[in-house]
Amino acid sequence: MNQIGIKVFLLAVIYTFSFNVVQAQIKNKIPLSGNLNLDAITLSANLPKLKTPEINLSNGEKKSRLLAGVLSAILPGAGEFYAERYLKAGILFTVEAAAIATALIYNRKGDNQTNSFQNYANQDWSIAKYAAWTMQHVSDISPGTNIDPKNYKIFANVDGTTLGANTPWSQFNGLVNRSELNRLETDLGDGYSHQLPAAGEQQYYELIGKYPQYSHGWSTANFGDTDFHTLTQQFLLYAHARGLANSYYTTGSTAIIVVYVNHFLSIFDAIWSVDNYNKSLAVNFRVQSGNVADRIDLVPTLNFSYSF
Repeated sequence: MNQIGIKVFLLAVIYTFSFNVVQAQIKNKIPLSGNLNLDAITLSANLPKLKTPEINLSNGEKKSRLLAGVLSAILPGAGEFYAERYLKAGILFTVEAAAIATALIYNRKGDNQTNSFQNYANQDWSIAKYAAWTMQHVSDISPGTNIDPKNYKIFANVDGTTLGANTPWSQFNGLVNRSELNRLETDLGDGYSHQLPAAGEQQYYELIGKYPQYSHGWSTANFGDTDFHTLTQQFLLYAHARGLANSYYTTGSTAIIVVYVNHFLSIFDAIWSVDNYNKSLAVNFRVQSGNVADRIDLVPTLNFSYSF
């Protein structure tokens, strides 16, 4: 039973009890003759004229739609808590906390994975090896081409066509002229589809593990291969590691979208919850009286209505 029902019940009991006491006192003071009809008329004439009470109970406190919306915009579930919709408040707050935690965890995983595969590339992929292999396999990359690799000053003071499998590539990485290498990549036309970005750029780390043309820059690649489409285990492992980092970031981004959606849903739901709360139940309690021989019977009536 809610608070309004309890109040109505107690008021009815108290009023009825008080009135019965008054009736008993009246009957004790009036002399009766013993004639049923005559005594009934006498008692009825002497019963008090009742002014029956009317009691109105309602929840007059109204909630603010604006405040509920602002609270949920700040923290999903806060507007519902204000509107006394505690279950929904708990659900929305839990979704918010879980989404934020997921975003933080998976973005951190993405950062760690990115650092891992970039360090791997810095150690095991060589721009010098890639450039030298490209210069020595121009005809394999683009058959029928008339390109002379010696016309490209890719290595400072070094003829790239003379470098071999036993070259200490790390010592030659700093000698590569990337602009000249990009010019050769472009002139190869249908053979190579991309130009190598500057080392350390996001695109640099993406391309060397995505396109086969960069496969012979990896340390375990066979320098004597003639087909640049041959992929090494290093290339495949690196591609998988980079893809794993992207999947972590995708999960983190999805969680952030959930955070935004949860905020918007909570705002609208908080406003709707306040509207429902403001449909307060109004209770009208009235006691009606009726004379029955030597007594007055009290008949309590209740009227319910919703106010908007």
